Amino acid sequence: MFLFRAATHRQVDAGLLILRLIVGLTFMAHGGQKLFVFGFEGVAGGFAQMGVPMAQVMGPFVAMLEFFGGLALIAGLLTRLVAFGLACTMVVAMLLVHLKAGFFAPNGIEFPLSLFGSAVLFAIAGAGAYSLDALIARRGADDRAGSRPIESRLAA
Repeated sequence: MFLFRAATHRQVDAGLLILRLIVGLTFMAHGGQKLFVFGFEGVAGGFAQMGVPMAQVMGPFVAMLEFFGGLALIAGLLTRLVAFGLACTMVVAMLLVHLKAGFFAPNGIEFPLSLFGSAVLFAIAGAGAYSLDALIARRGADDRAGSRPIESRLAA
């Protein structure tokens, strides 16, 4: 039965694409709000009020990471690196801001925990076949194959 069979590679890649688009858009929106609505000074001030160390540096850094990292997730570019950074920001957000409010939204760890889990998934699994990462990997493999002697290419 379909419900109990392992997913095909195509199904996994489609699932990764859908989740990447949703999570990337979510991070991009939050980063965009920090950049374009609050601005660097507003974000730094908010981070300072929340007790984030080095708020003048970390506020703008997190705003840019969320915005450009969200764009990178959508494109599937540098996915593992970006996802690791985003996962780290979610850990800090949960520990410094959300944990004291408990589990449930709007202020608990429920939402950042979901984003953390998604970011960890991408840090481990990568972007999938429908991504710029996969395109770059394929081109790199083609380039490496083209630089081998003809005898080894024929044997492969």
